[in-house]
Amino acid sequence: MINLKLSRLVDRTPIKLTLSIMPDLHAGLTDYARLYEQTYGKEERIEDLIPAMLSNFIEGDRAFARSRTRS
Repeated sequence: MINLKLSRLVDRTPIKLTLSIMPDLHAGLTDYARLYEQTYGKEERIEDLIPAMLSNFIEGDRAFARSRTRS
């Protein structure tokens, strides 16, 4: 077998989730999207911001990271 520098890519197939949120959370996400646009000069849909927000949250949770390394 050839030993490539790039390892095999992980599964990158998107998974679609449908969820319901409370009106106050929707308002907060709408405000965040507005501030994002003011900050970066590019409008992004809430649906596109949420995955990045969740990834940042999970990556920043040290207790969660520690628990995953123990498993």
